[in-house]
Amino acid sequence: MKLRYAGTCRMCSQPLPAKTEAMYESETKTVLCLKCADETGLVIPQDLEPPVAEEPASIASGVAGSSARREYERRKAKDEERLREKWGRLGGLAVALSDERQSTKAWERGAVGEERLGARLDSLVGDGIAVLHDRRIPGSKANIDHIAITRAGIWVIDAKRYQGRPELKIEGGFLRPRVEKLLVGRRDCTKLVDGVLKQVEVLRDVMPDVPLTGALCFVEADWPLIGGFFATRGVHVLSPRRLAKRLEQEQTGEIDVPAVLEVVASRFKPA
Repeated sequence: MKLRYAGTCRMCSQPLPAKTEAMYESETKTVLCLKCADETGLVIPQDLEPPVAEEPASIASGVAGSSARREYERRKAKDEERLREKWGRLGGLAVALSDERQSTKAWERGAVGEERLGARLDSLVGDGIAVLHDRRIPGSKANIDHIAITRAGIWVIDAKRYQGRPELKIEGGFLRPRVEKLLVGRRDCTKLVDGVLKQVEVLRDVMPDVPLTGALCFVEADWPLIGGFFATRGVHVLSPRRLAKRLEQEQTGEIDVPAVLEVVASRFKPA
């Protein structure tokens, strides 16, 4: 096969640049140059018909908001169980008359936001754009809402369904350290930026040579009719419409979208 990435022959240590024809050993995930492969008897003789290559299996993009939706259903069931235990025979009536706890309802709001943004991103998928939803971060209970791969790089996207207008507040300056705060209405959401930056670094460990961009996408926020989008500490803060436009503009670049998609999907499984 032609190598997608540069490697080194495991026998003679010869460097093998990307697109070099070599033998890939899937069990050990190592490569052999053709000379060493021939010496070990792994090369198919010229007079034999090579096997027909199978089409690669399609990569499932995942279901946007699925883990948040499951958590909402789990919490809702637990809340109802508490009410039934507390009220006994009147438990069913208590469940019907009680409002959902805010901490439980927040999970449903989050799930809806991810689902709506996921549908918007799915509409962009084509030759130059691939999307993954709700991917688990290895070794952690956390997940990444959306990953978009374009010819120009990878976007790590966190979806939030908050009310209010997102804005950037800058404090300090000449005599004091400059501090940037993300506000949504009167709510300080600066920690959301820290979360996206951590997710970007997780992707960077896997794809160090691919440009990475972090984004906070606020669904149903009070965005102005014109503008209102900004970046803080390298993280873009924008609406679903603006995000879609940015991704559509990333049609030029040297990124092999299917190859990067395969690597990212294999490392970040559906949550």
